[in-house]
Amino acid sequence: MLVIATLGAKRRQRLRRRKRVVAEQPEPTAVAVGRATLIDARPLQGDPEVWLRSADCEAEALTGLAVINSVLQRQRIVAADAAAHGIAPSQTLVLRVGIGGGEAVASGRWSSAVEVILGRGRARREAILSPQGRLAAVLGGRDAILACEELTLRARADVDAGRWREAALQLDCALRAAVAELASWAGQGDLDERIELLADAAETSAEAAQTALIGGLDADQIALLEASLVRLEAALRARAALVL
Repeated sequence: MLVIATLGAKRRQRLRRRKRVVAEQPEPTAVAVGRATLIDARPLQGDPEVWLRSADCEAEALTGLAVINSVLQRQRIVAADAAAHGIAPSQTLVLRVGIGGGEAVASGRWSSAVEVILGRGRARREAILSPQGRLAAVLGGRDAILACEELTLRARADVDAGRWREAALQLDCALRAAVAELASWAGQGDLDERIELLADAAETSAEAAQTALIGGLDADQIALLEASLVRLEAALRARAALVL
């Protein structure tokens, strides 16, 4: 069961006037905070406290977040809201895993709970791969954002969410765009070899995309899809490194 609540700021009243005068140094506007609670209705086997102490709480939290994102993705489609998006782990204010009675937990009260701090290894990796240098290059006109980069991000989101049909169709577009766009950097670094590998992957992705149009993908196609996406992401990083 998924329970959604809004906490914090009071709802702002809709004004009839389109604008209003504000103070020279206005106070920061309070914002509301959303709380999503995913409750497993199945009773735990054995002592719940023992389970909580031994559970992989990071995995439990990320699994719960994936379920919440699947609901948000469905809401995005039924509401036809292209601006709606899922929640990345880094965007959460706090992640908790706990135990308690259904009604109490739905109201934000636990018998016992732990706060999940996502792996420090992930934080170190994000620091190493900081995009600030490339952002400066893009804003300064020394680099450009490629269409295939946006398409690749969409494919990654679909793969991470297990939306294999959508991922196959998206990756097919991303690979074909990458082969065309990366040609401008041919002869630099090892991009010639990478482009050739992406061209091969594009042929495989085209077959998977055709399958996705009429049904689901099998395990072998999914494995090839994931491998092709990793190869594409590596090629894009290699291209960006040539500019920095």
